[in-house]
Amino acid sequence: MKTLFEGIKQFAREEDAAAGVEYALLLAMVALVMAASFTTVKNAVSSIWTAVANDLSSAAG
Repeated sequence: MKTLFEGIKQFAREEDAAAGVEYALLLAMVALVMAASFTTVKNAVSSIWTAVANDLSSAAG
C-alpha cells in the first residue's frame, strides 16, 4: 500500500501529470458542450422528421 501512495506522489510531482490534468479538463469541457448541444440537436432532428411525416401524409391524401 505504501508503494501505491509513493507512486501517486511521484506522478503528481512530474510535469506530465500537469499535462494529463489539462487533457482531462479539456475532455470534460468537450463532453459538457456535447451534452448541452444534444437537446438542441434532438429537437431540430425531431422537427425535421415531423415535417417529413406531415408532408408524406399530405401527399398520400
